[in-house]
Amino acid sequence: MRTAYLVLFAANFIYATSYVATRLVLDDVPPALLALLRTVVGAAILVPAAVAARRKAAPLGRGDAWRIVWMGVFGFAAAFAFGHWGIARSTATNAALLIIVEPVSIMLLGPAVLGERLTAREKTGAGLALLGTVLVVVNGIPGLTHALIPHWRGDVLLVISGLAYGSYSLIGRDVLRRRDPLDVTARSIVWGGLAMAPVAALEWAGGARPVWTAGSAAGALYLGVVITALGYLLWNWGLARADASRAAVFITVQPIVGALLGVVFLHEPLTAFTLGGGTLVVAGLWLTATGRG
Repeated sequence: MRTAYLVLFAANFIYATSYVATRLVLDDVPPALLALLRTVVGAAILVPAAVAARRKAAPLGRGDAWRIVWMGVFGFAAAFAFGHWGIARSTATNAALLIIVEPVSIMLLGPAVLGERLTAREKTGAGLALLGTVLVVVNGIPGLTHALIPHWRGDVLLVISGLAYGSYSLIGRDVLRRRDPLDVTARSIVWGGLAMAPVAALEWAGGARPVWTAGSAAGALYLGVVITALGYLLWNWGLARADASRAAVFITVQPIVGALLGVVFLHEPLTAFTLGGGTLVVAGLWLTATGRG
């Protein structure tokens, strides 16, 4: 389990760098096109490796095949699209902090979907994490701070993205108990690309065009190779070996590292409410992750 935990930590540390990179690339590349490019690049890396390793694998059952389809539709297409639209309308710092919707959704829905039961301590932790989310979104207390939900449109999209990311793990946990993580990741990323293609086509037809520079090209490749291909593969490898609710706690790495990167590289504000909300998030998820006897 120590190895699985280290891999989960590494995956989420990698994910944490995606918010700043995405925010920078979105200045030159439309959101849906960037989402499609990430899946195409990731598939180009993972599919050949998965095909080579699939020769000894058992045939894919119909139930697992459909689960992988929905993993791709929600966990890649929807998560990327709503995440990119949200970051374009909010901040990289908020995106990093609001990703905690993902572990909270896993912990709250895990009992119904995966048969995992939450203790009173875990429920308390989930509640604290949700309270922290509210503080981050409204940037304080309405009427006492300088603005009421300053980036609410983008933040709502980021919350939807977090739910989509969470559904990927909830849908895929059982599949990963039976299938090689490389195979599951490769199959799901292909379905994500297929689901994203029509959205990117509509965006293109609407006149949105990329402006390719050395920086935007490098950023898009980084998001496709490191975040999408490597990050998802590491996460699925760890999720195949750890309970979903316990794996979810490692996502708390993202709010901390991602917010700090947004402050350092994008000069985004780090308010007392952002820090307070982030603290509640981490404390709540720590209670949840350590709440089992």
